[in-house]
Amino acid sequence: MITQLDEQECLELLRTTTVGRIGFVHDDRVLVIPVNFLLDGRSIVIRTAPDGPLSTLASSPVLVAFEIDHHDNLAASGWSVLLNGGVDTVSEDHLASLPGASSRLPWAEGDRSLLLRLTPTTISGRRVRRPR
Repeated sequence: MITQLDEQECLELLRTTTVGRIGFVHDDRVLVIPVNFLLDGRSIVIRTAPDGPLSTLASSPVLVAFEIDHHDNLAASGWSVLLNGGVDTVSEDHLASLPGASSRLPWAEGDRSLLLRLTPTTISGRRVRRPR
């Protein structure tokens, strides 16, 4: 059985984890990159390298997808949340104002000084469960 999740359910699920995947087209290829994130209202904020592939997103009209999911093999169930939208930059001061920002550090090493915010135009989700 597949059920659609409403936006509030999707936001609640976004609060349950700190890692997602951001997908976009770069150099005529689709890239999907795992990232640590912090929820900012309906948006997500990530830290990235100022010279990495994500760094071009804020200065381009490219729309991106951001996805988190969870599955339980034993229960034959899972869920997925998908955000689509554009990306802009935010300041360190803005990040510092978000709850939990001081404890949310990127897992990847190196310079992660570029702060990007994905502001979704759509938020959707699905839950799947094997019928009993």
